[in-house]
Amino acid sequence: MTSVIQPSIERPPAKTKTDQVLSSKYTLTAEQLDAFGDEMDAIRQRVVADLGEKDAAYIRKVVKYQRGFEVAGRVMFYLPPLWPVAVASLSVSKILDNMEIGHNVMHGQYDWMGDPALNSRMFDWDTMAPAENWKYGHNYMHHTYTNIVGKDRDVGYGILRMDEEQEWRPYYLGNPVYAFLLMTFFEWGVMLHDLEADEVLAGRRHLWKGENGPILRRIRKKVGKQVLKDYVVFPLLTGPFFLSTLAGNAVANLVRNIWTFNIIFCGHFPAGVATFTIEETENESRGGWYYRQLLGSANITGSKLMHVMSGNLSHQIEHHLFPDIPARRYPELSVEVQEICQRYGLQYNTGPLYKQLGSVAAKIFRLALPDRKKAPEPTGVTETPLAA
Repeated sequence: MTSVIQPSIERPPAKTKTDQVLSSKYTLTAEQLDAFGDEMDAIRQRVVADLGEKDAAYIRKVVKYQRGFEVAGRVMFYLPPLWPVAVASLSVSKILDNMEIGHNVMHGQYDWMGDPALNSRMFDWDTMAPAENWKYGHNYMHHTYTNIVGKDRDVGYGILRMDEEQEWRPYYLGNPVYAFLLMTFFEWGVMLHDLEADEVLAGRRHLWKGENGPILRRIRKKVGKQVLKDYVVFPLLTGPFFLSTLAGNAVANLVRNIWTFNIIFCGHFPAGVATFTIEETENESRGGWYYRQLLGSANITGSKLMHVMSGNLSHQIEHHLFPDIPARRYPELSVEVQEICQRYGLQYNTGPLYKQLGSVAAKIFRLALPDRKKAPEPTGVTETPLAA
């Protein structure tokens, strides 16, 4: 039996009592927020206590399949007629490595196993973004400040306008183009994310000095490793099929990029997902943190296979509520979370992929344009017509 120890996590605030001034975005009273937080805490504690062999066996099985798909794909590159199948197999391998394994392992979801190969401090994934950079930008910055405009850099990734609170500039007319490019080169976008390019361009941050110094050094090292592996070594190993193997690796990376972009954007930016201001979240309690995670996320309905291929980030709500819980638990937790939401009268944003993706695309195009001016508020003074 695998021993269970407390996982390393991104924790909600320690403050259990809500005493912040609640804006109109909060539909619960302070007492209800505290009770809601207690219920979320109870779920997490119960699941952590139940972690064991089934969870360990699951992730090891996924790793086994991921490696099998990679080996099969790379071997089939030696057989040119099987090129499409080789690309498909390698694409599945890269998606599993990125989503169900890499993302979740680096969240510390399997640290309790004591397996160095599945430890968040040691694991690195098959993508351009260095693990250490990503864990700070994602695990800490994003999960701590989820959907707080001005703090969560995942709101627009520093290049897109994804919320009305972001002031419109002519630059955002290119929103759809930027989104398409980010989707196509998503691993590169995630890699560059922590350099804060928008801050560099604004002159508030140096590209290679100060905070960006160690970040850039890790990027150079990781990019060199990835480029050498996918675009030099493995193509060379196939000899006369160098070009077709190089193209196959590039296409597999493209497929992974498109899939991960769409899953992530559908979990964060569909219609109905709330954002918050820095002022609204000052002095936030545990209940307030859980509330923000719930309203700032959206789920995607689908088959079990789709959930696995998305790293169970199709349950983005549960992931934001319980980022350190093994993602395979999210489908069962979603039933319980939905029931609690119904009792508290809270929105639980979920829908099929086409619906969530359609609303994300609509938002990208809509926010590319200047905000429509609101009609002036009535003054309450009625003018009396002049006598003829």
